[in-house]
Amino acid sequence: MTDNYVMRCAFYTLLIFSGLSYSAVTQINVTERIDYTNGQVYGNAGVYERLTAKVAFEIDPKLAANRIITDIDKAPVNQRGNVEWTADLVVLRPRNEKLGNGTALFEVSNRGGMGLLNMFQSDELLEQGYTLVWLGWQNDVPKGLRMYAPSAQGLRGIVRADIVADKKIYVSGLGDRDHTPYSVVDAASAQMTVRDSPLGVRKPVARNQWTFTPDGKSVKFDAGFEPGRIYEVVYQSENPTIVGLGPAGIRDLISFLKYGGGPSPIASNVKRSIGFGSSQSGRFLRTFMYYGFNADEQNRKVFDGVWAHIAGAGRGSFNHRYAQPSRDGHPMMNLFYPTDIFPFTDLPEKDPDTGLSEGLLDKARSEQAIPKIFYTNGSYEYWGRAAGLIHTLPDGKTDAKLAPGTRIYYLAGTQHGAGAQPRRNGTQNFANPMDYRWTMRALLEDMHAWVKDQVEPPASLFPQAGKDQLVTLGALHFPQIPGVAVPKQVIGAYHADYGPDFKSKGIVTTDPPKLGKPFPVLLPQTNSDGNEIAGAHSPELDVPLGTYTGWNLRSADVGGSEYLSNMIGSFIPFPKTKADRAKSGDPRPSIEERYKSKEDYLAKIDAAAQTLSARRLLLASDIPKIKDQAAKRWDWVMAQ
Repeated sequence: MTDNYVMRCAFYTLLIFSGLSYSAVTQINVTERIDYTNGQVYGNAGVYERLTAKVAFEIDPKLAANRIITDIDKAPVNQRGNVEWTADLVVLRPRNEKLGNGTALFEVSNRGGMGLLNMFQSDELLEQGYTLVWLGWQNDVPKGLRMYAPSAQGLRGIVRADIVADKKIYVSGLGDRDHTPYSVVDAASAQMTVRDSPLGVRKPVARNQWTFTPDGKSVKFDAGFEPGRIYEVVYQSENPTIVGLGPAGIRDLISFLKYGGGPSPIASNVKRSIGFGSSQSGRFLRTFMYYGFNADEQNRKVFDGVWAHIAGAGRGSFNHRYAQPSRDGHPMMNLFYPTDIFPFTDLPEKDPDTGLSEGLLDKARSEQAIPKIFYTNGSYEYWGRAAGLIHTLPDGKTDAKLAPGTRIYYLAGTQHGAGAQPRRNGTQNFANPMDYRWTMRALLEDMHAWVKDQVEPPASLFPQAGKDQLVTLGALHFPQIPGVAVPKQVIGAYHADYGPDFKSKGIVTTDPPKLGKPFPVLLPQTNSDGNEIAGAHSPELDVPLGTYTGWNLRSADVGGSEYLSNMIGSFIPFPKTKADRAKSGDPRPSIEERYKSKEDYLAKIDAAAQTLSARRLLLASDIPKIKDQAAKRWDWVMAQ
């Protein structure tokens, strides 16, 4: 019997548990089980298999661990009085589980996707023997991994959609991007406004100029949505999905993997777990900890390690009535949703304007369920997502004390996504191509050693206000580069009032919210090249070919050219020669003045990488690939 036959079996695996005494997972239906990459052998971990499944959950809505789910008391129940739902599941594991490392590396799916293998480079990740797990937790994604959750019947409430186009359009969906929106009821009471800036005055759009599509999920505007303007539609909907079952499902699946105690068709060798999330998914993990989901129904710790990547200071719409999980918060998109809201720090901080004292980990601390934590953010998150608030106090002057089990690593000089092509795409400058994944790979080894063997990771690396590394926009030492406009404003977090029942009951009654004072936004200080000083550097930043920023301004053709582009940073190459520099008036030394040759440049890249490797911020095995990437960057810059 061949391995191929064994793994591509013609039957489905069905696991049904007789009771809920140890897990809220009641059924796992494996619908496909195949060799991953045609049976390729991954180091000592051997052949991996990919399992695709559906998971069924059932929870008691009266348990204290489940009452944190908004509207759980209004969910339909089965004959046992319990709430049921299902979700998509994908697992990659060593076929021979004894060859695995005993760690489940769970990625919180970003809008239904699976980005873990790209972030950490799949071959090396699998060679280390991780069991990789993904579960659908979001109900409104149009494709990919989904959660299939019940609705709270008979409830009606307010929903807000914002629409910002890069070119003139006449029809727009009411959901974020291509996500499934809540349908409109009582169309006559809906309102549309338009404004020219995030804090601009909203102007009503006459009701006879726009209408909803027959399915109540899109809006048509006769005059067209103009690029660079901000339109909002506020309307009534009914029967909201119980979105908080998403984090509950993740809690219960990870708990089952660690504590289930019985044979499992997906993984039976899991001793510990690390939760990783990027962007939306990083904000999800911060929210997950805030509500207390890291303790299961038996009050056991769920994730041993949590890594929230490029989440800024945000949480998100993951556990309130009419939540839209995809809505985030950017300079010109998804404005003023409940994302960047107090508290921001792990330990309790006091808001001087409201008197509220609270910390992100208060619930986890009371449940003795605090995981080991990594927060990684790049430059964009400080400019566009108020990331400085996770390690400063609301006075904007004082560095906050970090929790003992928290590390913060600032990936200096990077934009939201890693390794972009240096091209202009609706921006004034080239997009920032800095690839922070090399650092991420080293940090994963550090996190795993911390969780598995209690080996302390490198000390936190982030800009500190007390050392003048974190400053206001006006105090930034950015050089005057010819032809480069510097932002005159940054995107911050505001005191926002969503109504009296939002914090206590998860019900939004005021939308758009009433905005109060902004929280202070501080930015990483730069050197005379415009490159940032503090944080975890890459060799490409220590041995630069240009200026790498977390910000980029929108180009005139997409409108709003004075505002930051969403999630995109800048790469501003140095002049190639001293003569070029003199001709343009660029204050930054040229490439010719910095490096004798390409070989000299690469030798300096190698030396910088070796230093970072010794500090456990790069893997020694990655240095040849880093040098190859740097060589290609040199060729690209010199060809411009």
